Amino acid sequence: MAKKITDKVTWDGKVDWELQTFHGQELSTHRGSSYNAYLVRDKKNVLIDTVWQPYDKEFVTRLKEEIDLNDIDYIVSNHAETDHSGALPELMREIPDTPIYCTEKGAKHWKGHFHEDWNFVTVKTGDTLEIGDDNQLIFIEAPMLHWPDSMFTYMTGESILFSNDAFGQHYATESLYNDKAAEEEIYEEAIKYYANILTPFSALVTNKIKEVLSLELPLNMIATSHGIIWRDNPAQIIEKY
Repeated sequence: MAKKITDKVTWDGKVDWELQTFHGQELSTHRGSSYNAYLVRDKKNVLIDTVWQPYDKEFVTRLKEEIDLNDIDYIVSNHAETDHSGALPELMREIPDTPIYCTEKGAKHWKGHFHEDWNFVTVKTGDTLEIGDDNQLIFIEAPMLHWPDSMFTYMTGESILFSNDAFGQHYATESLYNDKAAEEEIYEEAIKYYANILTPFSALVTNKIKEVLSLELPLNMIATSHGIIWRDNPAQIIEKY
């Protein structure tokens, strides 16, 4: 079921209560996880990320209840791993010509994953996409956070950073937001997530945070791809990183 985040953004992801391990046996996920996808509605409608492949048909069916798929103008895919992009083949069967915004390496990874030559539009840090009078999307490459193709997407107007794997946690909850869930559980999972996924790239994390902060963009929310959305003092997780 879609959940309203702002007047123009809804959460359309999947909460996975049964997930026990991730990335092999090394990373336990005893609190489950979520695969967060977001639908932005403005003069142009944009889908940001999808869900893991086992839930692709469920995702597309629910998305159809939310919007006529032909009304989706653009897809933004921040990262090629199939826990984020796994529903793309099912979706693209319905709307095969819809532009997919991603990094250059992202396009190569998708072609390798799915052997499809979809309508990829490759972007670099600072590239923008106009979606309404008060809103545009700004793309920020984030290589090795935690794959070479990764990027962030920032939505002006709403001041939301769609951060993909950065700042996330494997944590299943219906609460959706950090101020509606148990803080000690969120941070326990956030620390474990960082240790298992991002520790090898800590220097890159620090440099990327400095780069993002240098843009001096207002921040109302950090909308991750796993776990809760940071809306109560969202900068707290940046400071922890």
